[in-house]
Amino acid sequence: MGEEAGRRGPGAGQERRGPAAVPVATALAGGDGGLLTAWGDEARTLLGYEAAEVLGRPAAALLAAPLPGLALRRVSARTAWSGPAALRHRDGHTLVVRLALQPLTAADGTLQWTLTAEPPDPADLEVWSLAQLPIAVAVYDEDVRLSGANAAMEHMVGKPLPALRGQRLGEFVDGGAFEELDHLQEQVMRTGQPACMERLGIPYGETGEHAYSISVHPVRDETGAVRGVSTVVCDTTDQYLSRRRLDIVNEASTRIGTTLDVTRTAQELADIAVRRFADMVSVDLLDSVMRGEEPGQVPRRGDVVFRRVAQQSVLPGCPESAVAVGDPDIVPDHSPAVRAMLTGKGTLHSMEDDDLRRWRAYDPVRARAAVEYGIHSIMIVPLSARGTTLGLALFLRHRTADPFDADDLLLAEEIAARAAVCVDNARRYSRERATALTLQRTMLPLRSLRTSALEVATRYLPANSRAGVCGDWFDVIPLSGARVALVVGDVVGHGVGASAAMGRLRTAVRTLADVDLAPDELLTQLDDLVVRCDPEFGTGVVGGSAAEVGATCLYAVYDPVAHRCTVARAGHPPLAVVLPGGRAEFPEQPVGLPLGLGGLPFETVELDLPEGSVLALYTDGLIGSVRGDIDTGLVLLRRALTRPARTLEETCDNVLYGLLPERPRDDVALLTARTRALNASQVATWYLSADPSGVAAARRTVADQMGRWGLDEAAFTTELVVSELVTNAIRYAAGPIQLRLIRDAALICEVSDTSSTAPHLRRARTFDEGGRGLLLVARLTDRWGTRQTPAGKTIWAEQALA
Repeated sequence: MGEEAGRRGPGAGQERRGPAAVPVATALAGGDGGLLTAWGDEARTLLGYEAAEVLGRPAAALLAAPLPGLALRRVSARTAWSGPAALRHRDGHTLVVRLALQPLTAADGTLQWTLTAEPPDPADLEVWSLAQLPIAVAVYDEDVRLSGANAAMEHMVGKPLPALRGQRLGEFVDGGAFEELDHLQEQVMRTGQPACMERLGIPYGETGEHAYSISVHPVRDETGAVRGVSTVVCDTTDQYLSRRRLDIVNEASTRIGTTLDVTRTAQELADIAVRRFADMVSVDLLDSVMRGEEPGQVPRRGDVVFRRVAQQSVLPGCPESAVAVGDPDIVPDHSPAVRAMLTGKGTLHSMEDDDLRRWRAYDPVRARAAVEYGIHSIMIVPLSARGTTLGLALFLRHRTADPFDADDLLLAEEIAARAAVCVDNARRYSRERATALTLQRTMLPLRSLRTSALEVATRYLPANSRAGVCGDWFDVIPLSGARVALVVGDVVGHGVGASAAMGRLRTAVRTLADVDLAPDELLTQLDDLVVRCDPEFGTGVVGGSAAEVGATCLYAVYDPVAHRCTVARAGHPPLAVVLPGGRAEFPEQPVGLPLGLGGLPFETVELDLPEGSVLALYTDGLIGSVRGDIDTGLVLLRRALTRPARTLEETCDNVLYGLLPERPRDDVALLTARTRALNASQVATWYLSADPSGVAAARRTVADQMGRWGLDEAAFTTELVVSELVTNAIRYAAGPIQLRLIRDAALICEVSDTSSTAPHLRRARTFDEGGRGLLLVARLTDRWGTRQTPAGKTIWAEQALA
């Protein structure tokens, strides 16, 4: 085989056994440097080198692969060693031999080494393979005591095999995880079934934590009896870090953006990062974003103003932060933070970077914090979404020894991107919500309307939910004859669209109320309006049935003279009445269909109410917030309304406290009103014949009544108004004619007849005999109008009383 090896050309590069014809080859190396000092014929035959080619050269130059760690330690300790080794032949191929190293002391006291190579035993290849295996392997006997281990295991524990042999793992390595491994090995020894576990640990000579997968297998003899166990420890740090990063990303996708709140979303980003891979995180948004404006381009010149919205640290209270939450953070244009904002890419920094040095020089507070808390590694990641840069997140390390690396930056950019989208959604939602609230509140009564007919108190609570502001609304509308209309409604939908639709509906109700339509007729007109404007009110028909209602509404008119309330409702919750004795009830009221379905009439109900009764009008957000059960909500509402209250404001508070959770899911509108009555001394009524002579009698009667009321100064004007209205009734209508004066906050004059034709103003020409009466009435009074009655019509006019 030696001659065959000599005939092979250079670069054969294949492993093969040494020649059987030369069983032993011997060389001599002198001193600690391992220089070859002797070269025998057997060595020349084995490796093909002449003596002149190798003498004086390091013996290690003949190795095709490094010796095992155990061999190197034996050489360092000047003790003998033998085992498999790979040598390089002169023609380039590799020989696997059994190499023996034996130290010798020369006559002059110098150290010499005898190197002996012989063809290896087949078992030596397995030993050599195990010794060179980069995976840590150990073998334990029946008592679970160490019997053998390869170099990788020795390196992991930091101790040589002779010092460990015969010991249990827990005896030479500290840590609860290794005690658990001892128990696991005993279990495998006892049951003969393999087992595995995963643990974190720090290998000998290193500071960073590693992840390990540990497998324990039984070792059996030829009879199948378990004689020991083998333990294989694989370093799975890369896989562990990959899984951990994936877990963090998954957690970020579920925990970031749980609310549509900008600051809460930013805090969720900081909390996740600190708990998983950073020691301190701060989130700063552009000041324009916090003001609700669209973020513009980051300026390339001049300082940039951020607002600290969130921060978190492994240290309680986040003491290393240079800026408090809520405070502005002014950053110079030369800082890496602004550069990251301009480029849109995250950056890695150590505290020795020139950019950070300049930044610390600009900001001494930040520089002192970095020194005091030992901050050594920083990542700056911009928060960008939909092509818009909103701010940035700073990730710091001061308690974790390892600096951030490129993989950490990729992870930070991933969760920052998710957070940025959530922040942008929250910003857009907040802006739309603010717009909708502003629109909605401008359309609600600015203050409670106080009249002689009703005392009113109201509440409006917008929903705290992702859905946004809804279309709930209420109104109090003065009508003629000292009457007052109470209305509450709810438009389907959320956001600005619902608020705008609510505004149109409220305006329509006020317009129709000014015409003084009856409640059922008013709802019919509203229904037609919603049908015509179907898309704007969020209605639709799917498969021939209504997919959504456009709006619900309850309209009630209270007459303080008749002590009567007329109610009609379109799909809305019923009116609640609290009688003066304190008993609350829901009088029978035809419900009607919601607005927008069209085609069916609405009905009214008239309720006779004693003075001091309390009316409660509300939207379904009030009673539907109680576990979504309307019936339970009505029971609780009845109970809340019967609780003692000194004022209507207290009544409203009782209702809200008794029915609403801390965060209602829907808008809530509540309108309460206590009835008052006009007594007989404030109302005077006369019935007149349809004879022109009755006009003069009517004037005299009115003058006498004005005197009894002490309104002599207004008597002349009132006589003129009565004269014109009664004359028109006699001329254009049939009897009977009713004249009524009501003394309230204003003086109201009403003339009723049986004609349904409404008069109107017109410009009289020079020679016209008529056409000037209503013009005169309009000039003499503050307001006038006409309303239809079951028997005809009523023309009314009001004068202010000083």
